[in-house]
Amino acid sequence: MKSLLPSRYWIFSGCLFAFIGAALMWTHGGVWPWLCVLAGALSVIGLWDLSQTGQTLRRNFPISAHGRYLMESVRPMLRQYVVEGDNDEVPFSHDQRSIVYQRAKQQQETRPFGSELAFYGDKYEWINHSMVPSRIDDHDFRVPIGGTQCVSPYSASVFNISAMSFGSLSPNAILALNKGARLGNFYHDTGEGSLSKYHRQNGGDIVWELGTGYFGACERAGVFSEEKFRERALLDQVKMIEIKLSQGAKPGHGGILPGAKVSAEIAETRGVPEGEDCISPSRHSEFDTPEGLLHFVDRLRKLSGGKPTGFKLAIGHPWEWFGVAKAMLTTGIRPDFIVVDGGEGGTGAAPMEFIDHVGVPMREGLLLVHNTLVGLNLRQEIRIGAAGKIITAFDIARTMALGADWCNAARGFMFALGCIQSQTCHTDRCPTGVATQDPSRWRALDVPDKAERVKNFHEHTLRALREMIAAAGLTHPGQLGPEHIICRVSGKEIRSLGSLYAFVKPGELLGGIPHHAVFQQFWADARPDSFSPPRSIAEMRWSKLI
Repeated sequence: MKSLLPSRYWIFSGCLFAFIGAALMWTHGGVWPWLCVLAGALSVIGLWDLSQTGQTLRRNFPISAHGRYLMESVRPMLRQYVVEGDNDEVPFSHDQRSIVYQRAKQQQETRPFGSELAFYGDKYEWINHSMVPSRIDDHDFRVPIGGTQCVSPYSASVFNISAMSFGSLSPNAILALNKGARLGNFYHDTGEGSLSKYHRQNGGDIVWELGTGYFGACERAGVFSEEKFRERALLDQVKMIEIKLSQGAKPGHGGILPGAKVSAEIAETRGVPEGEDCISPSRHSEFDTPEGLLHFVDRLRKLSGGKPTGFKLAIGHPWEWFGVAKAMLTTGIRPDFIVVDGGEGGTGAAPMEFIDHVGVPMREGLLLVHNTLVGLNLRQEIRIGAAGKIITAFDIARTMALGADWCNAARGFMFALGCIQSQTCHTDRCPTGVATQDPSRWRALDVPDKAERVKNFHEHTLRALREMIAAAGLTHPGQLGPEHIICRVSGKEIRSLGSLYAFVKPGELLGGIPHHAVFQQFWADARPDSFSPPRSIAEMRWSKLI
C-alpha cells in the first residue's frame, strides 16, 4: 500500500511532530526543552527548504538534502586523508607532501623496510648508480645565467621559487618565501603581480616577472612604461627580468581582478587605480611577432642595466616557438634564459578545461626547446629553466637530464610554508594563511618560522640531490644526461630517456631538417616575422571550409 506521505518528507515531518510533542512537554523539564529547540531549528530549516526556489534538491528533500551538501564539502578531505593511497598524485601524493614537510621541519626523512613503488610497473623510473661513487663536498649547485649580450650575469641555484604573485599569496607568505630565499641563497620569482613591498622587505634575490599587464611598470594595466620599469629593474635586489608569455596551468588565458578586490595596497604594487577592475590581457601589447618579442627582450635588458633577461612560456603551437627560434637568427638577439612551464603547473584559479587539457606537459615542452637550441648551435648561449610538479631531488635530476639547467617549484615551497593541499586557493579561505588576503587567516602564518622551513626544504632537497648524483659518479647535476635516467616501458622492457626521446644533433637545423616529426612538419614554414600558422596549415584549414 502506497504511503500518503512520500518518504523524502519523512525526516521533515518527523522533526515537526517532535517539535510539537516536545513543546507540549516543555513544562516537564528534563530533555524536553532541548529536544524542542533542536527539532524546532530543524523544522525551520525544512520550511526554508520548501519555500526557496534556487535548489530543487532541497525542495524535494527538505532537511535531508543538507546531508548531501555536507558530504560534498568534506569529500576532498576524506579522499586526501582516508581514501587515497600514499602514491596517488591528485595532484600531489601523500608521500610527496610528506617529504616536503619532513625536510622543511628537519624531521627524519628516511624510509624503513623497502619501497612502496611498483618496480615492475609501467613508468617506474630510476637513475643508474656507479661502482665508483663521487665525493662532493658542497651541495650549493649553481648555474651562471647571462650570455654575451648581458653585462650583469647572475649565478643562480639549480632550485628556486617559481612565480607566485602577491595577491594570489598572502603578505606573510611572500615575506616568508623571500626571507627563506635570502637565508638559502636562491631566488624568488615575483609572478606577474609585480614587485611588492613584501618581496623587498627581507632582501632575497628577485626575478621580476612581467606579464601582459606589465604590473609595476605600466601607465595602466597593459600599457608599458619605460620609466616605471627602469625605476624597479635597477634595484640591486632584482637579479633577472622574465617576460611571461604564458603560464602552464592556463596558457593563452587572461584574467581580471574585480575592482572590489583592488585594495590600496594591491593598487600601489601593481601601479593601477584603486577600486577599478585590474585586467590582465590574454596577449602582450608591446609586440605581436617573434622578432618583436626579441626586440622587447633587448629593450628590457638595456633598461635594466644589462641584467639577464629572458622569457617564460608553456609550449603550445610548435610553429610559434620555431618562429621565435628563427627570430634569434634574423635579429641576432639572444635571450639570456628561457623558462619552460608545463601544463601540469599550478595556479590559484583557472577553468577546468585549461588546467586539464590546454598546454604541452613540461617534459615535452622542455625537450622541444632544448632540441631547437641545440640544432641552431645556440644552446651554450641560452640557459633553460623548467617548472612543473617538481618536488624531490629525483624530479630535479630527471628534469636536468632532459635538458634543463635549473628547476623552479611553486607548490613545493607552498607545502614548506604549511599548505595542506586543501584546494581552496580561489575562495580566499585558505586554512593555512598561504593563499588568502583575509588578515584573520594570514596573520596566523609566522614569518620567521616559515622562512626557516622554506630554507630547510631547499637545503635538504639539494643535499639529497648531491647524494644522488654522487652515487651516479658525477660531481654536478649539470653533467646529467638522458642516458642516466632509466624508465620501465613494460613488464619486460626498460629504456633510457636517451632512447625513448628523439634528440637533435648540434647544428642540425642549420643544414637541414632533423628526422623528428615535429620539425619535419612545422620547421620549414615557421616565420620569424609572424606567429600565424604556416601557409600549408592555413590552406588545409580553408580547404575543409570550402
